[in-house]
Amino acid sequence: MKVNLETLQRIAHLARLEFDPDKADAMLADMNRFLEYARIIDSVPTEGIEPLVYMNEQGLAPREDRVVQTISHQEALANAPASDSDYFRVPKVVKKTN
Repeated sequence: MKVNLETLQRIAHLARLEFDPDKADAMLADMNRFLEYARIIDSVPTEGIEPLVYMNEQGLAPREDRVVQTISHQEALANAPASDSDYFRVPKVVKKTN
């Protein structure tokens, strides 16, 4: 499959992306190179091969789950641009509708 300019514009529209039309040729080349690479990977025979969960057979080493105090509450608040009593002050992001 080859990506053409029309397909590139459709993908950009669906992804809500804007791009410089002067760079469309470079983007087309990159996308077609990626699709060729995916086609090559897809042709590798994988019948009878179990999917990997971990990159090695050891998996993740379990560790003890414990709480460690690394920074005090006051030290954390000292790093905030604005704080109020015991809390971080942040800009309001939820608008009230009637």
